[in-house]
This record gives sequence, structure tokens and C-alpha cells, in this order.
Amino acid sequence: MSTQANHGHELIPRPELTPDALRAALALIAPGRLDEMQAMKDEAFAKAVEWQSLSPVQSWVLSWARDIEIARRPDLAVRYTQAENNLEHEDPAVAREALRELSAVLDEAMKAVRE
Repeated sequence: MSTQANHGHELIPRPELTPDALRAALALIAPGRLDEMQAMKDEAFAKAVEWQSLSPVQSWVLSWARDIEIARRPDLAVRYTQAENNLEHEDPAVAREALRELSAVLDEAMKAVRE
């Protein structure tokens, strides 16, 4: 696990960007998603072979690193959940703001894992 800049309370340190480190981190903070992670990993590796490219594997790593970043940081997790819950709000302005906030959380998490 790496020692990156602190963004407030963190449940676990930010993992390295390797499949094993990401899996270990997910097992600690969201073990119910391990099967989903494995299925997506299998799909990414199959596409990598088919396409003769590592880009599907790289995308898989970054996607899971982003999701783990959100889950390991309660500040981001709360913002993500609140935004997700308002995506289908009856007030279009609330739904638009939720979409903007969701995008901001995803962007912040991706920026953090690329530091």
C-alpha cells in the first residue's frame, strides 16, 4: 500500500496500481464486490488478448483504483452516494446537480489515483 497525500480520514492507505494490491484493498473495504471485480478482470484480460493491446487491462486497473479511492475515503463515499441517490430526482435541477456532483467525485478520485 502506498503512502500518498492525506485527504482527510481514510479507511485504508491507497493501494498500488496492481491487480493484487487492488484486490487486497477491495477485500478490506468492499468484499461484496470481489466477484464483480474478478468478472471485470477476466473480461479485460480476454479483450486484451483479442485486441492485442494492454489498454483494456490498464482501463480495468484505473477503474478499480478509482472505485477503491472513493470507498476508502468516507468524504468521497458520502458525496458519491448522495449524488447517486438524487440522479433520478423528480426535480430536474436536483438531478442535474447530482450528475455534476457525481462527475466531480469520479474526477477527484481519478486525479488522486494518478498522483
